[in-house]
Amino acid sequence: MGHPVCWKLRNRPVLRIVIFRQNRRRGKRDPGGLGGAEMSGEPFAVILAGGSGTRLWPLSRQSRPKQMLRLLGERTMFQLTVDRLLPMFRPEQILVVTGQEHAEELIHQAPEIPQENFLVEPVGRNTAPAIGLAALHLRRRAPHALMAVLPADHYIRDEARFRAVLRAAFQVAERGFLVTLGIRPTYPATGFGYIERGEPLGRFGGFMAYRVLAFREKPDLATAERFVADGRHSWNSGMFIWRADRILEEIERNMPELAAGLKALEAALGTPEEAAALRRIWPEMPNTSIDYGVMEKAQEVAVIPAEFGWNDIGSWAALLDILAADDQSNVVLGTEHLGLDTSGSLIFGNGRLVATVGIQDLIIVDTEDVLLVCHRERAQDVRLLVETLKREGRQEYL
Repeated sequence: MGHPVCWKLRNRPVLRIVIFRQNRRRGKRDPGGLGGAEMSGEPFAVILAGGSGTRLWPLSRQSRPKQMLRLLGERTMFQLTVDRLLPMFRPEQILVVTGQEHAEELIHQAPEIPQENFLVEPVGRNTAPAIGLAALHLRRRAPHALMAVLPADHYIRDEARFRAVLRAAFQVAERGFLVTLGIRPTYPATGFGYIERGEPLGRFGGFMAYRVLAFREKPDLATAERFVADGRHSWNSGMFIWRADRILEEIERNMPELAAGLKALEAALGTPEEAAALRRIWPEMPNTSIDYGVMEKAQEVAVIPAEFGWNDIGSWAALLDILAADDQSNVVLGTEHLGLDTSGSLIFGNGRLVATVGIQDLIIVDTEDVLLVCHRERAQDVRLLVETLKREGRQEYL
C-alpha cells in the first residue's frame, strides 16, 4: 500500500493519512445496520470538521470552532456526531476531514477512530475540495465505496430515525444518484437554502425519494413563506450521500480545475511524495462549496425529505429552541443567573453571576474577553460583528 505519510503536530508525528487499517473492530451496531445483503458497495461516513469558528462568536473562535465546543452537555458537537454514527458504522469506516490547527484535538476527542482516517487539509478550501479528497481515498480503498458526507456540528434529536434515513439514502445512491437529505420546513426560514423536489423515484426503506428540480438560495421572507406553503420545498441540510466514483465524475464534469488538482494528488497517494504533493497542490484548489460547484449543476440528483429533529445551530438563538428552558422560558448555561422579570432569554456565562432585570428575548454571552448582548431576533447578525473585527484587524478577538 505504500509508505505512511506523517503530518507533524506539535513536533511529533502522530497522524498518518494514507494507510487505512484493515482490522475489523466492531462496536455495538444497529439491529438494522448496514449489511452486505442490502448493498454491493461498502458504506463509509465522512465527517466534515473544518470551519473557522465564527458562527457562535464570541465563544466559538478560529482556534475553537463550534464542532469542538460542549454546547449540549458533556460531549462536544464533533463527539456527538461520532456517537450517532457508531451504531451504524465501524470506526474504520468513519473518516474525518479537518484542518491542521484542529486535527490533534479532534483525534484526542475520538480515539476510537483510527488516526489514519483523519484527512488533514494544509489550508481550508471549502467543502468541494474536502469531499473530493475523501472520495479519492475511499475509491482507492474500495472501488464501489458509498459515502455519507455529514457536517460535524449539527444537532439531531431522533438519532435512530436519522440512521434509518441514511440507510434509505445509501440504497438510492447505489443506483447512481447524488442524494441530499431535505428537512421538512417548520417555518419560513430565510437563513437556509431550499430544495425543490420533482417526480418521485420510489420508496426506499420506508422513505420517499424524489428527483431534485432545483436548489434555491436563501430566500426573502415572502419567498420562504411560498416555499413552505407549496409543500414541494425542503430545507437544504448540507448532508449528502453518493458513490465515491459518482461524485468524482461530477466534479470532473462541473469543476475541471478541482478535478485536475485531485488527479495530480491521486498520483502521489500512498507514496513518499504525498505530503509534499498535498502541500504544493492544496493551496491552489478552488475555494468552492459542493452545493455551488457541483450540486446545482449535477445530473441525477435526488432528495429524501425527512424529519428527525434537525438543527444546524446556526446562531445562539437556536439553543433556545433545542435546550430545556426554565419556567420563565430562559436557558442558562455555564453560570449562575439571578433574574427579575426576565424571560425568553439565553444566558451563557463563564462562571460568574449574571444578573438581569426587566429584559426579554435577549442573548447574553459572557466570555473571558468579550461580553455579547443582542436581541434573539438579531442573533444571525452576530456574523456582522465578526466581519467588522476582521476588517479592523482585531485578531485577538477572532
